[in-house]
Amino acid sequence: MVALPPFVTMTTEPAAGPPLRTDDLAALGDELVRLQHRRTTVYEGTVLEASAWRILRVLADGEPRSLRMLAGDLDLEQSTVNRQVNAAITAGYLERFEVPGAASRLVRPSARGREAYEHDGRIRASLIQTALDEIGPERSAGLIADLRAFNDAWDRAIAARAEG
Repeated sequence: MVALPPFVTMTTEPAAGPPLRTDDLAALGDELVRLQHRRTTVYEGTVLEASAWRILRVLADGEPRSLRMLAGDLDLEQSTVNRQVNAAITAGYLERFEVPGAASRLVRPSARGREAYEHDGRIRASLIQTALDEIGPERSAGLIADLRAFNDAWDRAIAARAEG
């Protein structure tokens, strides 16, 4: 278990009850770290390495992006994204293209990149489905709702801290 430093404590009471104990916060932190590891795991049968998967995941909405936009979407330094994009271009998963009047070139998936993303997406979806099947439909629905509520609350907490 990842222990929080002794000075880390809840300083405000949440709306519904007393603050979480340090042990509870540490347990939540451990589970979030375990979940975070799923982002960088390369699963058996997949063809994309982790950074190419994440870039293609962002680009799956069909909107090409500049390196700066990708860096923001991925919450990474632009130099890191540049290196990852170059590797994905070399592997044939992405392509850069000019946009008339634009200062920088944009990046989009190549046909090979779309195929690889769909292939790996099916493998990842199958793993997620297997895990959700194991915990059952009621707990799966609750998990999804709770994760959405948690992420929304976290976004609000970050915005509130940025404002003041």
